[in-house]
Amino acid sequence: MPSTDRPTLPPNPRRADWRWQLRHTLRAADFGRAEIPAWPCRVTPYYASLADLSEPADPIALQFLPDPRETRPDGFGPDPFGEDGPAAVAPGIKQRFPDRLLAQLSLACAANCRHCTRRGLLGRARSARLEDLLGAIRARPAVREVLLSGGDPLLLPDDTLLEWVDALSALPQIEAIRLCTRTPVTLPMRWTLPLVRRLARGRRVWVQTQFNHPRELTEEAQDACARLVGHGIPVSNQSVLLRGVNDDPAVMTALCAALQRNRVRPYYVFVCDPIAGIGHFRTPPEAAPRLRKHLLTHLGGLACPRVVADLPGAPHKQDV
Repeated sequence: MPSTDRPTLPPNPRRADWRWQLRHTLRAADFGRAEIPAWPCRVTPYYASLADLSEPADPIALQFLPDPRETRPDGFGPDPFGEDGPAAVAPGIKQRFPDRLLAQLSLACAANCRHCTRRGLLGRARSARLEDLLGAIRARPAVREVLLSGGDPLLLPDDTLLEWVDALSALPQIEAIRLCTRTPVTLPMRWTLPLVRRLARGRRVWVQTQFNHPRELTEEAQDACARLVGHGIPVSNQSVLLRGVNDDPAVMTALCAALQRNRVRPYYVFVCDPIAGIGHFRTPPEAAPRLRKHLLTHLGGLACPRVVADLPGAPHKQDV
């Protein structure tokens, strides 16, 4: 459970720029926690400041503070989707579906989410190379979409990220470039006006993020989303259904409504993946169908996400 003592945060943790945030990243010891070497604690002062550390089950703190339950056997493996096996095209490049490729541009994130799907892989992963990705696309005419992921690609410098985006935008077969990033949640000041303007030029970029709780939609997060959609960059949200965080249907309803108010599409709610170390976040089998029914009853279609499971070996996301 989270410590009742708030760590001494650097001054103005919600106002400083993104480079300052990353230089002042907080670790487990800053919260009086023991580190879990297989998945170290890492969190920006901004995101840590959203947690109420006096509350033992705070839904924000649960997402970044190490928990001893992560080390208990839970029957899951580190790579159920075969990212290090059948899905691998080249180092850091994966293909699970015929029309899209995923490239890991970065192996780090602004916050190490405790429920991360790749928590067992990033420590031994390699970043993708642009020439390998371009070659893989040209060899696969059915590919029309590329997901730039990680880690988090938004931890790269602007010029590096834009080099990838510009190279992909120059390929006629690529119709959409997804930036898969949690920085609107954990590091919203990363979305500077110059970066957003440059990303918007090619009209191919979509941002895919992960808000899991209404309290994450702060003024700073709303400003980042407004900057993106205001420049013509669509933003969609993929929440993860997490025990103790957002498995109360009223909480998820409030989140989806808030996302719609900010012109962010509530796209998916994912059942927590079968990944080693996160079994304590998984909800009972009846939770997801109950949530789906509640959302359909309380939200209009534009605010209502699909509630799905991503199952190893399945040809597409499975409705629950």
